[in-house]
Amino acid sequence: MRILVAGVGNIFLSDDGFGVAVVDRLRLTGAEVVDIGIRGMHLAYRLLDGYDVLVLVDAVRRGGDPGTLHVLEHDLDAPADDPPALDAHGMDPASVLTLLDGLARSTGVEQPVGRVLVVGCEPAVLDEGIGLSPPVAAAVGPAVRAVTALVAELELVEEGARS
Repeated sequence: MRILVAGVGNIFLSDDGFGVAVVDRLRLTGAEVVDIGIRGMHLAYRLLDGYDVLVLVDAVRRGGDPGTLHVLEHDLDAPADDPPALDAHGMDPASVLTLLDGLARSTGVEQPVGRVLVVGCEPAVLDEGIGLSPPVAAAVGPAVRAVTALVAELELVEEGARS
C-alpha cells in the first residue's frame, strides 16, 4: 500500500504551520512523509505517481476550540469546484485535489489517489507570525500519535485484505 503523509501550511502564519510541525516530528515506516508547506502544485504533481492513501495534516477550521484535533475523510466523488487559480505557493488542499483531477485526466492517470484523509487542528491564530499558539503547539504530539495510529491501521487493513 502506498501512503503519502503530507504536512501542509505556511509557517509564517502562526497556527497555519501546524501540518509542517507535525510531519517534522513523524518517524514512520511504511509511509512517505513530506513537508509540502505551501507548495500545493508540487503536491498535485507528486500525487500523479499514484497513492492508495493521502493523509493531509493541516490547520482546519471546524468551529471547535483551538487545539482540537479532527480526523476527516475527503469525498473524492463530490463534484469538483471551479478549476483553481494556479498558484505555486498558495493553493489550499481542496484546490490541490481539484487540480489533481484535471492533471490526472490530461495525463491518462485513472485514479491517482484512492482515499484522502485529513488530520486537522483547530487554529487559534492565523495572523503573520512564526510559531504556534500554545493550544495548537500542545496538539502537535497528539497529532503525531494520531497520524502514526492511522497509518498503522491502514497497513493492518491492507495486510488483512492480502491474507
